[in-house]
Amino acid sequence: MGWLDWIKPRAPAPIAPPASTSADCFPEAFARVIGEEGGYVNDERDPGGETKFGISKRAHPELDIASLTLDDARAIYRAEYWDAHRLGELPDRLAVALFDGVVNSGPGPAIGWLQRAMGAPDTGAMDDHTIAAARAATDPSGVLMRYWGHRLRFLADLSTWPAFGRGWARRVARGLLA
Repeated sequence: MGWLDWIKPRAPAPIAPPASTSADCFPEAFARVIGEEGGYVNDERDPGGETKFGISKRAHPELDIASLTLDDARAIYRAEYWDAHRLGELPDRLAVALFDGVVNSGPGPAIGWLQRAMGAPDTGAMDDHTIAAARAATDPSGVLMRYWGHRLRFLADLSTWPAFGRGWARRVARGLLA
């Protein structure tokens, strides 16, 4: 027996069944984001400024952030994040992960991480090609792992990493473990 005989060729990965997609996983995605974002914060180190439930004054200068209700946040997230970026058309696990990224870092970067994770051109825009590729992915777990890797790399390169990096790394870890 030669020294390489112990290495056995890998069997090809099975083709995964189509991933489930459902607009109804928004409640799960929203609950996870609220668990991460929490209540009212006005940290001068945060470029978003005054924030509640992850809704920032920078993104919504017309709102009284301190008075924002959970129902207000849910409606904003549903219309401006979930529906606007077609997240309900993605497989559920990707939709939940992407929603958290869109909320935390914006739609362009988050959608770009997904596109790169699938080996697609990074346009940063959710389009029919991105949705079709996500639905057809034969290794959805691998896509998710690569998505989280691209996200962590992006976050670690931000100038605000020293202030917020530990929390972001924990958030990514919770996403990986979900």
